[in-house]
Amino acid sequence: MTTRRDLMKSALLGGAGSLAIGGTARAQDGSAPAPCPPENLPQWRRGIEGQRIADLGNGMFLNPIVSGDHPDPTILKDGDVYYMSFSSFDSVPGIVIWKSTDLVNWTPVTAALPESVGSVWALDLIKHDGRYFIYIPALRNNSQSILVIYADDIEGPWSEPIDLGIPNRIDPGHVVGEDGKRYLFMNAGSRVELTDDGLATAGPVEQTFELWQYPDDWVVEMYAGEGPKLMKRGEYFYLVAAVGGTAGPPTGHMVVVSRSKSIHGPWEQCPYNPIVRTSDPDERWWSRGHATVVEGPGGDWWMVYHGYENGYRTLGRQTLLDPIEWTEDGWFRALGGDLSQPLPKPKGGKAGPAGRALSDDFSSNKFGIQWSFCEPGANEARRLQYTEGGLLVAAKGEGPQNCSPIACKAGDHAYQVSIICEPRGEAIGGLLQFYNGKGFVGFGFGNGEVYTYNYNQDQGWLRIPVDTDRLHMRMTNDRHIVTMEYSVNGTDWQRHPWRYETSGLHQNVFGDFLSLRPAFFSAGASGDVLYTDFVYKALP
Repeated sequence: MTTRRDLMKSALLGGAGSLAIGGTARAQDGSAPAPCPPENLPQWRRGIEGQRIADLGNGMFLNPIVSGDHPDPTILKDGDVYYMSFSSFDSVPGIVIWKSTDLVNWTPVTAALPESVGSVWALDLIKHDGRYFIYIPALRNNSQSILVIYADDIEGPWSEPIDLGIPNRIDPGHVVGEDGKRYLFMNAGSRVELTDDGLATAGPVEQTFELWQYPDDWVVEMYAGEGPKLMKRGEYFYLVAAVGGTAGPPTGHMVVVSRSKSIHGPWEQCPYNPIVRTSDPDERWWSRGHATVVEGPGGDWWMVYHGYENGYRTLGRQTLLDPIEWTEDGWFRALGGDLSQPLPKPKGGKAGPAGRALSDDFSSNKFGIQWSFCEPGANEARRLQYTEGGLLVAAKGEGPQNCSPIACKAGDHAYQVSIICEPRGEAIGGLLQFYNGKGFVGFGFGNGEVYTYNYNQDQGWLRIPVDTDRLHMRMTNDRHIVTMEYSVNGTDWQRHPWRYETSGLHQNVFGDFLSLRPAFFSAGASGDVLYTDFVYKALP
């Protein structure tokens, strides 16, 4: 009996000729128009591998300052240098620290967390008495706690994590009160005192503040008072926080401010709240919030926060820079509008490198700075072996859904990645667009066949025999349209018969607050996969 899958396989394979695609992967009928933002909005300058960068080279910049999935930014001004890190969730190594001298051009310098402590959420990176601290909310074994690591040099080595024993709290914000004591402010209006060394609590968790309440008819995800970050300026402590939920409707997430002359309150709500909010779903940036205020290199002031790009939730929450002005009544206002237009760069900064190359010949270890395991188990690094031929990855699991793929974060609307895959034994390798174990697409190679992964599973009915033990694999993501190709010799390319549309692989569908990432994998009960020559290039 002919099944629907037989008919589909026949239709797909019947139309699969030898084809080397060019710079785009649009459907042949011209469908899949580009999502918002429209083409007439200002566009970015291009840097390494054609990746978009914020610095326009003319004294202006265009957000994001760090493209791709870099949410919940925590920023530290350390003399003339700025350091910033982000939620790393399930990625291992995690807590990548980035460096800048002008607030616009950023490059990664180290990963502070080499092993998994669970899902790492919104951090606070601070410096106190010459020592660096990172306060880390981590979800592990269905239990939430706050950890701390410390270092005498920002590039490490960092200490082993210390559990502060603070259950069911997230988003720590460190501050030193007028009494000279150290405190962590957390979500839901909570606060705890720390010991002088910052490595233990010195009292119980208390409810000490409330955040601004928006009108009930506003379209938001939920109230979700979170992300308190504190600073002292003049006679006031300022508490900058987020309400309205992190994803959900584009108009939900927002930045609100409170202030007090004492760290113990009472806290006064800013008359200009919300300081930042997406007010119209047609804006370029959605769900803007979770801000930290920082002084620029020339004495002007800025907010760093995250937002989803209109039409590109798959890229995750990207890092945005917004100028602020202090008002005569001692509050501040945001000046950047909806951030769709270029803005003057911060005064007095010196531009440094922007981003980093994603292409990798696997001659050196770039885990942490670039690569990380997705949904890792214990001791994932033991699966890796750098050889003269490339990177050898031991097989694990049954497929992409449970083999902890290795991914990097892309920040472009359109890009192409390629790699050479040589499975050994019973292993299967390949290229993916990976969100999580419930959401991925891609193709694999092993046992003399090309495998097909869609709808988060192996489409076993679509196996394509190939006569080789070493396959060149290429994947193009052109504004959510994913095209796959393979080649025996690296010159003559065969297009895989199935194309994917991936715009729905994001937080509002699959949860986990992640992004869709280019990834490679090694799955199977035994064997390993040798990988060589990973190449990334952004497309126009």
